[in-house]
Amino acid sequence: MRTVHEKADTIPLIAEVFRELGYEGATFSRITARTGLSKGSLYHFFPGGKEEMAAAVLAHIQDWFERRIFTPLAQEEPALALDAMWQAVEAYFHGGGRVCIVGVFALDETRDRFATAIHAYFTRWMDALAEALGHAGLSEERARAQAEMIVGGIQGGLVLARALNEPAVFVRTLAQLRAAVDAEWPASGMV
Repeated sequence: MRTVHEKADTIPLIAEVFRELGYEGATFSRITARTGLSKGSLYHFFPGGKEEMAAAVLAHIQDWFERRIFTPLAQEEPALALDAMWQAVEAYFHGGGRVCIVGVFALDETRDRFATAIHAYFTRWMDALAEALGHAGLSEERARAQAEMIVGGIQGGLVLARALNEPAVFVRTLAQLRAAVDAEWPASGMV
């Protein structure tokens, strides 16, 4: 068994189990087996059980994206923030080799249980992107449409890469999305 002293140390371990097995497939016995954490440790850190673990994982993901992607998109120079977003997204999802837990949770009956967190994640991402694209000179309507296309494309690229067992599909999808966004910039004067 693995020794863990802080609750925060358990969250990335548990996240990988949810990422691989989904919420329903991540039984307590599978979580203990795959993380090396004892049931006692898990109950100590998460007395609310698996639902509390999943909520902690979603909060952890939201925090990571807030610090690395959402806040920079909303506050930094658009070209730099978008460039950083493409790089962070590719790294976070391991170049298409890692699925989005929030997306996985959104696709099954788990969605209703964590609807607020799932909605907040996707809404915040699209809002931050639309804000950056607006600062780059796109109209509010066009910025919103582009943000939706980007987030949808990223999620779709992850699903397709997983379905085909070909992570390079995700990398190509990111490149195509980036090119589509970059093509908008001459019209906005941001080249």
